[in-house]
Amino acid sequence: MGQTDVEKRSELPQTRVRVRDDLRKLGVSAGEMLMVHSSLSSLGYVVGGAQTVVEALMEVVTPTGTLVMPSQSGDWSDPARWEAPPVPESWWQTIRAEMPAYNPRLTPVLGMGQVVEQFLKYDAVFRSPHPKLSFAAWGAGAEELVRHHPLDDGLSDHSPLGEMYRKQARVLFLGTDYHSCTAFHLAEHRAGVVDEITDGAPVLENDQRRWKWYRDFDYRTDCFAAIGEAWERRGNVIRGKVGSAEVRLFPLKEAVDFAEEWLRNEGSRK
Repeated sequence: MGQTDVEKRSELPQTRVRVRDDLRKLGVSAGEMLMVHSSLSSLGYVVGGAQTVVEALMEVVTPTGTLVMPSQSGDWSDPARWEAPPVPESWWQTIRAEMPAYNPRLTPVLGMGQVVEQFLKYDAVFRSPHPKLSFAAWGAGAEELVRHHPLDDGLSDHSPLGEMYRKQARVLFLGTDYHSCTAFHLAEHRAGVVDEITDGAPVLENDQRRWKWYRDFDYRTDCFAAIGEAWERRGNVIRGKVGSAEVRLFPLKEAVDFAEEWLRNEGSRK
């Protein structure tokens, strides 16, 4: 979306103070652990763009809290599994041989948005070592939260997502919806409805690049909108606005528990 289109959607230019105050009005508080999904364009025209949004979030959560964002790199994976778009089979071996090893500081995210891309530029932000399903974190305990992220447990209880569940994090949708709700993937694991697959990625081991195969899971999102609709009827969801964006704030653990129950019952009929 061009800047002119964004301006047309904006009653006023959004500033750091306005974004900060809207977040506080919504109920985001200092000292909490908050996982954020975001769409910059949904906020309207933001003076300073993604930098303003990141710094407003940091100001509200404060260094006593923990700000987390999924920072996934879906293309740091086996090209045989690529679908959007696929690549010719004759390319696969070259891609596996030449793709740079995953580097938390250098590997780009894919399709995660400008706010995440900006967040990763801050020196005090730490990123987990998973080449495809990483999380980035800032604030209290950030480094510890993302330090351990086993290849075989991308979004399970043994991942940073599982740790956020145990630490009673909350989730903020900043202009996004349930289709991108990473927390629901933990529910897939707990409900036992996700199939195992094999994926691969280039990683560094003992300062040497190597292609490593690992256990992954065939995560789905096609039912997430239905889960989200049911969750909002029963769950503890705060709705409001930040700038022009429709936003939602809710407890991660409660949402995962609800989604697990839904998948065990309704999901089995789909």
